[in-house]
Order: sequence, then C-alpha cells, then structure tokens
Amino acid sequence: MLAKRFVVPLAVVTVGTGAAVFGVLNADAAETVGCAVTYTVNSQWSSGFTGDVKIRNTGASAVDGWTLGFVFPSGQKVASGWSGTWTQTGANVTVTDAGWNRGIAAGATVALGFNGTWSGSNAIPGAFTLNGVTCGATAVATTSPAAAKTTAAATTSPAGTKTATASPSATKTATATPTATVSPGAENCTDYAALVRGKYWVNNNVWGRADGTGSQCVWENGLNGDNLSWGTSWTWAGDTTKVKSYASAVLGWHWGWKTTGTGLPVQLNAGKAVKTSWNFTVTPKTSNIMNVSYDLWFHTKSNPDWPDQPTDEVMVWLYRSGGAGPVGTKQATVTVGGTTWDLYRGNIGWNVYSFVRTSNTTSADLNLTDFTDDLAGRGWLDKTKYLSSVQAGTEIFTGSGQLDTSAYSVRIS
Repeated sequence: MLAKRFVVPLAVVTVGTGAAVFGVLNADAAETVGCAVTYTVNSQWSSGFTGDVKIRNTGASAVDGWTLGFVFPSGQKVASGWSGTWTQTGANVTVTDAGWNRGIAAGATVALGFNGTWSGSNAIPGAFTLNGVTCGATAVATTSPAAAKTTAAATTSPAGTKTATASPSATKTATATPTATVSPGAENCTDYAALVRGKYWVNNNVWGRADGTGSQCVWENGLNGDNLSWGTSWTWAGDTTKVKSYASAVLGWHWGWKTTGTGLPVQLNAGKAVKTSWNFTVTPKTSNIMNVSYDLWFHTKSNPDWPDQPTDEVMVWLYRSGGAGPVGTKQATVTVGGTTWDLYRGNIGWNVYSFVRTSNTTSADLNLTDFTDDLAGRGWLDKTKYLSSVQAGTEIFTGSGQLDTSAYSVRIS
C-alpha cells in the first residue's frame, strides 16, 4: 500500500485511440472457457498504484482451488497483495488462493488486490489464465462517477471484509485517505477524509463501498484533555454479508502515519499497558447490520510504513446489531477485563482475532494489553511483534444511523 496519492479520479490516456479518458482502467476478460477476469487500477500516483482483480467463474461447475496468472507488459512490480499468495518472476505474476477463498461457485466472483510500482507507463495485462485456462482480456476504459474532492496528501487504507455468515468471503481493497482541515463539529462527507486532531485522526473509511450503495460522513468536535469527541452518520444498502465502511478514530499507523506523539509502535514484550476509554451512543434510523469495535494492527517491525502489510489484526467488539458476525470461527468463550467475550479466529491474508462481547455496551474502560496477553498465552500472537495502531469505529454492513462518541482516549504507559 503506497503512501501519497490523491482522490482526483485517475486520468488515463488509453486504449487504441489515444483519447484521454478520466476514470479507472478496466480489463474485462472475454468470457471464454468458463472464466472472466476484471482488472481495475483504482488509483495511481507518481510511482505506485493500487490494483483490484475480480475472478468470475462463468462455467457450470464450481472451482475448488485456483491459481491466477498474468504478465505485466510495462515492467510493473507487485509490492504487496491480499486475498491470495502473490509471487512475481520477471514480468510473470502468479496468485494462488488463500485457502478460505479456494472455492468459486458457478457464477460467483472472488476478489483480490495488490499494490504495485510502475515507471514510464502502467499498461493493463493483456491476458489472464485460471488454472492454466486462458480467460482472455480486452482492455477498455470506463469513466468514473467520482468527483475530485481534494488534492491533499493521502495514504492507503485497506481493511478486511467482515461477514455475518460462518463462511466469510473476505476482500481487501486499498483506497485513498485525503487529509482535511476543518472546524470542530463540521461534517465532512468526502470519502476517506482524514480529520486530524492532536495525536488522533478521524478516518472516513468507506473501503467496502463497491459492495453496495450509499454514503457516510464524519466530524470531530475537538479534544478535552486527552479525550476526543467525534461522530459519524451513514446510509448503506447492498450485500448484507459485506462491510461497506469503518469510520474510525485512529491512533498510529494506517498504511502510513498522519500524526506524531502517538506512543506507537510498542513491542508487546515491553510490558506496557494500553489503556483506553470510550463512551458512545448509537442512534439507528433504520434496522442496521453493524458493529462498534476497536481494531488493532500488528507488525514484525518497529517502524512500519505504507508498504508494510500487517501480520495480525485484533478486533474488540463492544456492540453489534442485525446479526453481524466476525471473520473466522468461534474458538472459545473467554473472560478478559472482567467481561465475557466470544473469541473468533480467521485469516484473510493476515491473522484476524475478534473478541465479541456477549452483551452490548456503549461504554468501555479497558486495558487492551489484556487481549493481546490472552492471544499470546494461546500461542497465537508472538510478543516480539509490535502494536502499531489502535482504532475505534463502526463497521456498517447495511442500514442507516449515527454514532456519537462523547469521549475516546488511548494512553500507553
């Protein structure tokens, strides 16, 4: 995931005619021999880009295990990828399934993505193979309805698709996060707007919006000592098993850094407490499938930046409605911090551990180290790793409503 880019839609000089087309580039594969591939450059900047790949099974039978192959025509390189194992030899790129997404039912689609580098030109691959069968590809350009919102520096912000079913389909996407300077309380509805306040920033993260329709806004009301007040409102429709957005207050890393003085990263074996408090209200306007949760990210290195994929993600769900459920399968019911949680474990290109509170609350006073200690005690999380980010927000699958945080803080000591 590469660090600086803009929300301005990608300007491309394309495809045979030389005409300038503003939008994203797609390669829609011809539907031959049972497979079709869509390759999309979602964003491009001076030396890097984010690519989205969708594989559709157009045959009559399910695919059980897959390997995708294609050739970069212009010297592009894969920097990192998700929802599969990415390898590159010369110009040849191979992606094998991640295990949890090995099955593609007839007519179904699996999505994956990557961040890459380019120089000179960023031409679309001309052909794709699935398990050795050529799907074919024809490069076409399509316009994007997105309007240019800002030209501020941006960072990528992928996150994993969370599903309300026991067999999740998890998709990683990378999207831009423009930094905005606004007055306290001012609503900002720009996708991926980043509202910086002290050591925190509020991220209008709509990484899953491709799986539905709707919008989301965020605002921040300023600091009272170390406590941040902020809020978000949303209206989302579409696939009820896929997250559309995760508006959140961020402390630390999120595919890059926006603030200093965070106290992060901190190595787990340093024995430091990560104490947090959070008071919020949820106001539903319709029925919602959603959760309110912490999201913690971990790396093996002490100075992660935009290209560095996390190795682990830990979520702590405080509140949920509509049957929302986490990635993975339930492993145990545990007591942490004097409260009972259902513990789930999964993998979506990195390990995901979710502590789901067995009863909802709108107020928390926790030491997040208690959760990482629990995982370390199970042998699941190596204490040589670094906690690089603490986020607190709401994952929305579908519905309309509002989250208001009166006070949120994180203190590392």
